[in-house]
Amino acid sequence: MTFNKLIDHTLLKPDASDADIDKLCAEAQQYDFASVCVNPHFVSRCATNLKGSNVKVCTVIGFPLGQTLTSVKVYETKAAIKAGAEEIDMVINISMLKQRLDIEFQGEIAQVKQACAGHLLKVIIETCLLSDEEKVRACRLAVGAGADYVKTSTGFASGGATIADVALMRQTVGPTIGVKASGGIRSLEDVKAMVEAGATRIGTSSGVKIMNGRQAEGGKY
Repeated sequence: MTFNKLIDHTLLKPDASDADIDKLCAEAQQYDFASVCVNPHFVSRCATNLKGSNVKVCTVIGFPLGQTLTSVKVYETKAAIKAGAEEIDMVINISMLKQRLDIEFQGEIAQVKQACAGHLLKVIIETCLLSDEEKVRACRLAVGAGADYVKTSTGFASGGATIADVALMRQTVGPTIGVKASGGIRSLEDVKAMVEAGATRIGTSSGVKIMNGRQAEGGKY
């Protein structure tokens, strides 16, 4: 099995340069990854670089804390899609979830999904900050709001993807909703383990090393 089309080739560092983004896009085309995942500032540049290729442009919304206003997340989503984004990775409002404001929580995701205008929505639940009950509830509410994927992590909190979390998310959402594992995935063995647990997309900044069978050194994403 080849894993290239599972990988969102990711660069979310705050100090990324135009040259770094150009390199990311070139690598994504070379290895035919599923997408590049970048901050909204770089969406238009990626759209230009990847025009005519099979690699999609993915961006992050409410990143990395998820604490912006719902209206801001909606605006950010619409602006990103106008700039050329084809997939949206949105961070949940963890405070809402933990306070059991389920109607508001689900409503925010539903508004962002509507703003996606038919484009793919992945909902980042930041598993390292949640109990298992909260992980299950977040996944169920996200699916109920129309999410296409649930995603483990931003890569900027205290932990990343784990096999146990991916398995729990897959069990919760069933076979038709995507599960994206992200945060700390640095080797082909990591990818295989996540796929076996139920992941259908992998977020990593180590895609090139993974495809070449090398272990990447530690890092945020």
